[in-house]
Amino acid sequence: MNRPRIAIAGFQHETNTFTPIPTPFETFEAGGAWPGLQTGSGVIDTLAGLNIPIGGFIDAADEFDLMPIAWAAAEPGSYVTDDAFDKISGMIADGIAATNDVDGVYLDLHGAMVTQSHDDGEAEILRRIREVTGSELPIAVSLDLHGNMSREFAERASVTTIYRTYPHIDMAETGARACKLLREELRRGEPFAKAWRQLDYIVPIQAQSTRREPGARLYGMLPGLEGNGVSSVDFVFGFPPADVPACGCSVFSYGTDQNAVDAAADTILAALKAAEDELHNPLVPAADAVADAMTVACEASRPVLIADAQDNPGAGATGDTTGLLATLIEAGAQSAVIGMFWDPETALQAHAAGIGGELDVAIGGRYPQLGTGPLKARVRIEALSDGCFVFTGPMYGGATANLGPMAALRILDDGADVTVVVGSNRTQNADQAIFTHLNIQPPDQAIVCVKSAVHFLADYEPIAEKVIFAESPGANPCQLDRIPFTRLRQGVRLGPNGPAFSGSTRSSLSV
Repeated sequence: MNRPRIAIAGFQHETNTFTPIPTPFETFEAGGAWPGLQTGSGVIDTLAGLNIPIGGFIDAADEFDLMPIAWAAAEPGSYVTDDAFDKISGMIADGIAATNDVDGVYLDLHGAMVTQSHDDGEAEILRRIREVTGSELPIAVSLDLHGNMSREFAERASVTTIYRTYPHIDMAETGARACKLLREELRRGEPFAKAWRQLDYIVPIQAQSTRREPGARLYGMLPGLEGNGVSSVDFVFGFPPADVPACGCSVFSYGTDQNAVDAAADTILAALKAAEDELHNPLVPAADAVADAMTVACEASRPVLIADAQDNPGAGATGDTTGLLATLIEAGAQSAVIGMFWDPETALQAHAAGIGGELDVAIGGRYPQLGTGPLKARVRIEALSDGCFVFTGPMYGGATANLGPMAALRILDDGADVTVVVGSNRTQNADQAIFTHLNIQPPDQAIVCVKSAVHFLADYEPIAEKVIFAESPGANPCQLDRIPFTRLRQGVRLGPNGPAFSGSTRSSLSV
């Protein structure tokens, strides 16, 4: 029997429609925390073995002949430009069309892509691929836990797997599960029965971690629902800072028995509804967060972590707002480090001055409409790097960073002891290597502040005395009832027990 020929490709972007940073084609080419655009054999040569979905699919596909097409990912930001979307989706669709006798397709997608012309980028990618393959060819898709999924997507994908951890330490495992399900569908020779459900409220990002309850319990239910006609059950928690009708949580179920598949999807939807009171947002004002951290640090032997959650580049924020930094300095915080600021200009100034040099800088704050301007300070350059290093934590570990010129800057202030890490390519701080490669050891600090929302927990929480989520200005708005939504589906509630959206768009809630 001939080995199935499977075309593989990926196109990942998490789109924050409230951030001022567009996402053109060049950002996909350049890479950053993840590799830049890959085509042909480079897809396998570069991505196999990494903790990303396509890496897991490649490693699990021992029964398939793989036809690599293209893969691209960019740091979360605002709308993907039509030029970027058309180029990359065109590479994928044209590549599949040029590959003879394909038995199936695997796609490494995100689930929260919004383009200048399409509210649901993933559904549009599938539409374009279906124009090439027809409606019957099996297409397996892996998704991020933060997808905002529409009915159109659910109809066009043959089977879907979704991360079950946040922080996302199971990305490769999710790709491997997609491989398993695609193999099952090909062996059976007929499509899966499937069900899709959509929750009636949006879950705040800070409430979604699977290192906390109820996320751990809800995702822990999924494996137990498999069997007896059910092959897979997954759900996306959703990505709130996206003003699109499909924003929010939805459930996917697949198997051989439609009644069992429907029942499994309904079970998870009911569990999500029952957990509503537990899914609260833990943000506290920055001044309270810093005061609490300083109090705890006086008695602790391990650092206190503060997440600058609303300035998380991993959710599309700029990574350069200065509210939390200013609060640290004003409070006289000692042995504190904060990073990474996206500030190419300051990084280049530091490289020009050299290690040990002192200079006056204006850190961050390039988007004053977000609530903070630059922080002006005299600094001493403690360390420099080219931003190329290997990540070591459980999420990014093994991938090579490409963050451009970086610097560790000590604020020269008589009342505070604060070090700031700046870099040239925007990324969230979810890996201690961002600090350690600059000779900053997080376990030795009293306070460690990271521009991240939840992903930092995987690498940083094990060393921490306490974790605090701070509310400070940024383009990743986390208080859902304050976000200026205009295009959500009518009636969806803005957070657990929150007010209902009263716009004019409507969406059906099940298939």
